[in-house]
Amino acid sequence: MIAGDEDGLPLERRRLAVAVIAIGTVMAVLDGSITNVALPTISRELHADAASSIWVVNAYQVIVTMSILPFSSLGDAVGYRRVYAAGIALFTVGSLLCALSTSLLLLVLARVVQAVGGAAIMSIAPALLRTVFPARMLGVAVGISALTVAASSAAGPTIGGSILAIARWPWLFAVNVPIGIFDVVFALLALPLSRGSGRRVDVTSALLSGPALALFVLGLDGIARHLPVAIVVTMMTASLGLAIAFVRRQGSLEVPMLPIDLFRIPRFSLATSTSLLSFIAQGLAFVSLPFLFQGAFGYSAFSSGLLFTPWPLSIAVVAPIAGRLADRFSAPALSTAGLGVFALGLATLATLPGHPSPADIMWRAVLCGIGFGFFQSPNNREILGSAPRERSGGASGVLATARLSGQSVGAAVVALVLGTSVAAGMSGADPALAGPAREALWLASGAAGLALAVSALRLRGARPQAAARV
Repeated sequence: MIAGDEDGLPLERRRLAVAVIAIGTVMAVLDGSITNVALPTISRELHADAASSIWVVNAYQVIVTMSILPFSSLGDAVGYRRVYAAGIALFTVGSLLCALSTSLLLLVLARVVQAVGGAAIMSIAPALLRTVFPARMLGVAVGISALTVAASSAAGPTIGGSILAIARWPWLFAVNVPIGIFDVVFALLALPLSRGSGRRVDVTSALLSGPALALFVLGLDGIARHLPVAIVVTMMTASLGLAIAFVRRQGSLEVPMLPIDLFRIPRFSLATSTSLLSFIAQGLAFVSLPFLFQGAFGYSAFSSGLLFTPWPLSIAVVAPIAGRLADRFSAPALSTAGLGVFALGLATLATLPGHPSPADIMWRAVLCGIGFGFFQSPNNREILGSAPRERSGGASGVLATARLSGQSVGAAVVALVLGTSVAAGMSGADPALAGPAREALWLASGAAGLALAVSALRLRGARPQAAARV
């Protein structure tokens, strides 16, 4: 039994618990994007080419995505607080190792350690919020989670640029160490204790799902690096085979790691597909824009970070408004409208003039932020609200997996575009990166447009969220 599961925690303890969960989530999500703006600097200082430096981002995203479902199952089995606190501790150790890295290989390996801790944090945080709040305030908990994730993901480049303005790139990771120690201590004090179900985690499912995604991303990277066709085809084929075996195994389990039964609900499957495509678009944009700003336009890392600022600010303003509107109006309609604005904003970024002013860039960033903010909150509520209440944990895991998978694929595609273009072998600040970066932005706009088309399928018979089952 979970302490506080029915009535939540007392108000004062609830506030502290929410702060602890928010801090951990911000660190884990932020470090998925904070390095984007530093990639040109890391590429130059560690003497790595632009395509290779993408793995500083991609290694984190791939490992997190591989680990999210197994950690969700582990939390159910041994208790949420225990897994969350261990995740924060491991994430903190990984951050220290990142800060001490002296080569690209060591940095990527340290990011793997950091990512395992980040996966434990992100997989458990939604379930913890549900135990912190009373059952009648589940919507509030979902809103806090969505806003924290969206703002953290989008604010990474801005915060990264600000840190780089006063310190070297290792400090992007070193700042996590004291914060992580603080969060571990207060997690043990403030979070509700649960005994867990005691069920064993299905190791076979974990061994099938993780490599399936990793081999897919490695296959894309192999194309970028011009590996022999036979090797690339082998990786892609193995990825497909493992994915099929994973899905088939879930159907034979009493408590599957991936809740495939939820995908039989049309609202759930369409909302999840839309989320995956939208995060592919965002991943493409966030990884490619620093190369465009710093390589083609000549902005510093700090200035590049500032140019991102309107994006997260717009999300922070719009997302809560969109969440409240979803209580009164159709969540699919709000999400679809937001995706239209988001796709338009990405297209305007792809068509930036050769020498844009900060204002030229920033109003386009505002457009993207408004669109994504109006999309994400209602869509997340649609995913969670379309699942039965007793399956909220499984729905939360799918939501996180869709987001992280999309970001991983987006980053891998940017590496593919860089590696197969004239930019191969160039440093992260080379002006010739303008063309490939614009190509990646057009792909981002296309992914957002495809998400818009999928989302539009939900509009027939759509109804206000307040009337839907939550």
